[in-house]
Amino acid sequence: MKWVRVVYALLLLTLLLPTSLYAQPFTIAAASDLRFALDDIVKVYKQQFPEQDVTLIYGSSGRMSTQISNGAPFDIFFSADIAFPLMLQEQGLTATDPAVYAIGRLVLWSSRMDASQMTLNDLTSDRIRRIAIAQPAHAPYGQRAQEAMQYAGVWDQVQDKLVFAENIAQAAQMAESGAADIGVIALSLALFPTMQAHAYHLIDDTMHQPLTQGFVVTRVGADKKSVQTFADFMATPAAHDIMVRYGFVLPSDPLPGTSP
Repeated sequence: MKWVRVVYALLLLTLLLPTSLYAQPFTIAAASDLRFALDDIVKVYKQQFPEQDVTLIYGSSGRMSTQISNGAPFDIFFSADIAFPLMLQEQGLTATDPAVYAIGRLVLWSSRMDASQMTLNDLTSDRIRRIAIAQPAHAPYGQRAQEAMQYAGVWDQVQDKLVFAENIAQAAQMAESGAADIGVIALSLALFPTMQAHAYHLIDDTMHQPLTQGFVVTRVGADKKSVQTFADFMATPAAHDIMVRYGFVLPSDPLPGTSP
């Protein structure tokens, strides 16, 4: 009888073990331009895999890359600039090769004025006193905003108007709350339902380096089946549809038309 109980216990463990491994909780560190898109993707993902426990943490790509280098327990890293996952790979901190998941776009957006009728040249106007951008030192969208303003020849002229946010989501919040008159923000944030009441101006992508966004499974998440399952899910039509809805360009798609 004792032998039978032992065999039964082993069989039960064999049946339950794959499920427990499959349901291992994991943490995603993601650039804040993904705040709404990735939230929606995870909701759809959990409809298919309800047993999985996913934690989302948003911030600037540069800050999160530094945190991973310093041992932060993030399983997957979604960066607004693939350069950061590539640097982590060089440090031996990744379990997969960095993969491009989207191309981001920049827009002018304001809750106070019609940004759709504006260009970067209008940022020098006296009616604009504060311009919100993400901190160029560690946020890719901030870097690209600086590049675009330098291309337009207005960067030096607007220095005393700039207010720097920790990340692009905070820059959008500044513009939305009125703490800034206008923001140079991610298209993905401007397309969130609560912000769609205000029109935007799509900044010509030739005015800055591409916002080539990449993700990577870190060494921390290397042995979690659930992590690879989510990474695979990002390539599904369901995930792609959500990314496109938020204005991201998929790697295989042509860039949409830009405003002059």
